[in-house]
Amino acid sequence: MHLDREHCVRAVQSKDARFDGWFYTAVLTTRIYCRPSCPVVPPKPANMTFYPSAAACQQAGFRACKRCRPDTSPGSPEWNQRADLVARAMRLIADGVVDREGVPGLAARLGYSPRQVERQLLAELGAGPLALARAQRAQTARLLIETTALPMAEIAFASGFSSIRTFNDTVREVFALSPTELRDCRPRTARHAPGALSLRLPFRAPLNPDNLFGHLAATAVPGVEEWRDGAYRRTLRLPYGHGIAALAPKPDHIACRLALSDLRDLPVAISRCRRLLDLDADPVAVDDQLRSDPVLAPLVDKAPGRRVPRTVDEAEFAVRAVLGQQVSTAAARTHAARLVTAHGTPVDDPEGGLTHLFPSPEALADVPPESLAMPRSRRTTFTTLVSRLADGTLHLGVECDWAEARARLLALPGFGPWTVDVIAMRALGDPDAFLPTDLGIRRAAQELGLPGTPAALTARAAAWRPWRAYAVQYLWATDSHPINFLPV
Repeated sequence: MHLDREHCVRAVQSKDARFDGWFYTAVLTTRIYCRPSCPVVPPKPANMTFYPSAAACQQAGFRACKRCRPDTSPGSPEWNQRADLVARAMRLIADGVVDREGVPGLAARLGYSPRQVERQLLAELGAGPLALARAQRAQTARLLIETTALPMAEIAFASGFSSIRTFNDTVREVFALSPTELRDCRPRTARHAPGALSLRLPFRAPLNPDNLFGHLAATAVPGVEEWRDGAYRRTLRLPYGHGIAALAPKPDHIACRLALSDLRDLPVAISRCRRLLDLDADPVAVDDQLRSDPVLAPLVDKAPGRRVPRTVDEAEFAVRAVLGQQVSTAAARTHAARLVTAHGTPVDDPEGGLTHLFPSPEALADVPPESLAMPRSRRTTFTTLVSRLADGTLHLGVECDWAEARARLLALPGFGPWTVDVIAMRALGDPDAFLPTDLGIRRAAQELGLPGTPAALTARAAAWRPWRAYAVQYLWATDSHPINFLPV
């Protein structure tokens, strides 16, 4: 990642929060690193140096600022708008793969050697996969220290540290405080309910929660998702167990409440919640690009900061996209709810009405085709998809190559451009996915005077790249958008 010194200095001097997470400022005289928007008096430019990651700062011997807490910055939007090796590696590291499988496991998932992965990450981020995973473990430890009353030994192993000594040394090195001192610094009024964690998920302003939470609530599958007391709630299938997340929009953050069966899943659960709500996006860059089109400019000015509602489970979303082909939203929810009741894993939810995890591809691969209340052609589409997901010949995880995943999906029976692009937009996270044949998009185009045919609309949308998925959100907002999946 190229860091232009002049632009970085300007961002620090103006305390521009838009650049939080893009880079970190390390102060040579104090040996402290900060986010660009740190509220303290900016240091002299001669004393500033800049790093592309918190891990690189820590590896260079700098400790985190106690005022701005740079480890809690929003993530860099680079990793969710790219599909190259480094971006895919960063998404996997955030998903806890290095802690679970080591660097060889990370490299195997990416299809490269460990040496190649290490070299690419060092060149762009100034830190290798182990240092990046260590920085994430330190952040997880801080969250658990400040938000729970757990003993330090339990926090150490839940954070992914192999020993208590390593945990103590890392916390002291990164935060210049011992774990006990860090806990003593938390607010005395903090409440720590047993079995639940309350967190604040930061984002770059502006954020328009209407389409984000409205879409998730409108398409919620009973038993797996619900809207309750101003929060979107859903179950999570996680590497070490399961969890329940409750997410509520606030003016300057997303309130997140997590109930986990195994605390080792905390960083993965946070990463997936952030991905679901597209919290690492750069809305200023997106909206500035879309405003260049005079037709879109009024839509952006009316409600800036729209995000793309995504998913916590790519395979689940692909299955739900097939269930929703050529039927209404209500019918799609009914089909999904039947599968959940019959094949999902039951969970307990003392705080609400969630009952199951969405069925895994392995469980759905055993579903008799004749039990599916859908046309024969769509049964074939469904059974082919789940069998390919179950046997691993089709993979839709955060590390997958978008172009390759699209090609594999298009080769499946019953998968047309619309289905593939909606999976690319919502599950794979491609910010440039576009749906020119979508009913809501066609209605919006007609109302706004945009070209009416898919080919002509696609040509017009070339000026919106690489943010066409966000243009879809603005166009959908002009229509009632019944969210019925008509095209295939």
